[in-house]
Amino acid sequence: METNPAHRRRERLADRAAASGLALTSGGRRWHRPLVVLGIACGVVALASLAAIPFDDRTLMGESVWIKAFKFGFSFSAYCFSLAWLLAHMTRLRRTGWVLGTLFAVISAAEVGVIVAAAAAGTYSHFNTSEDAFNQVVQLAFQFVPVMFMVNAAIALIVLFQRVGDRAVTAVVRWGLLLSTLGMFAAFFIVTVGGQGQRTQLDAEGNEVALNSGHGVGDLDGNGMFLTGWSTTGGDMRVPHFIGLHGVQVLIGVAMLLSFLAVRRSWLREDRVRAAVVRWLSVGYLGVFAAAAWQAVRGQSFVHPDAVSLAAYAVPVLVAAAGIAVTVRRARAAAVPEARELATAAL
Repeated sequence: METNPAHRRRERLADRAAASGLALTSGGRRWHRPLVVLGIACGVVALASLAAIPFDDRTLMGESVWIKAFKFGFSFSAYCFSLAWLLAHMTRLRRTGWVLGTLFAVISAAEVGVIVAAAAAGTYSHFNTSEDAFNQVVQLAFQFVPVMFMVNAAIALIVLFQRVGDRAVTAVVRWGLLLSTLGMFAAFFIVTVGGQGQRTQLDAEGNEVALNSGHGVGDLDGNGMFLTGWSTTGGDMRVPHFIGLHGVQVLIGVAMLLSFLAVRRSWLREDRVRAAVVRWLSVGYLGVFAAAAWQAVRGQSFVHPDAVSLAAYAVPVLVAAAGIAVTVRRARAAAVPEARELATAAL
């Protein structure tokens, strides 16, 4: 018995949606192996640091010496896996992408390594101006952070001019890299807008350590939120840094959800519809990132926004919601004639 053409098209779209979901979750053999290995290692660092907190009562500015190692281990683990996935989807200049990914992995390993070493030594890794040999090694590793940013920006530029899957996957890759690059760029402003000069703090052993600059904008470090350490009394550029850096993971998760839903929702089976949803969400996410950066520069705590900051967050969220709503309405309207055709053919 012949299959109705509309029915065959529906099956093809369902297969494409399923394939898109598989593209987002599988292909492990093609992932960038140095980044995967580093992602696993950083995950182990995060878990080990978290496990060490109850057994090590040493503190820096009121929080465990292992908190920073945990945060950086977790963050680098998530990003390395995301970048490894992204590089696997490149269709052109793959060798160049592999080299850039390897360079990113090497620098990242050094960054996480010195942070863990500083935690074990019970001293400060960032803003430390001590002249001892150990700290000089730590600060030398941090000098390669701009190189890491340029590597990420180069990968984003390469991906911008190629199709890396269906439209939805391409949108995830391009917007995700844009957000992560902006997130890394925001980290440079931590030093320049903080306004904290030279000062002295005690390390975990009670020794005085000379620090210069800090995270807080309009207030000194030390009045931070639980776990994140973001300032509760002033601005903090770590907020937009975090939001931008992990945007790619948010978009990957949304694209996976859309692909799985598309198997049961016919109006989501067109990749252009899923791509439009991803793009509108990315626009909103970018607006939230910009609002967080603006709030931090103004010296206002993320957890104590005023009316102006609330409006700055609300506008991009509402724009994204409206764009997604229009996209969904049009997609569902376009799917109605097809559904009627299938129902008529079934009769």
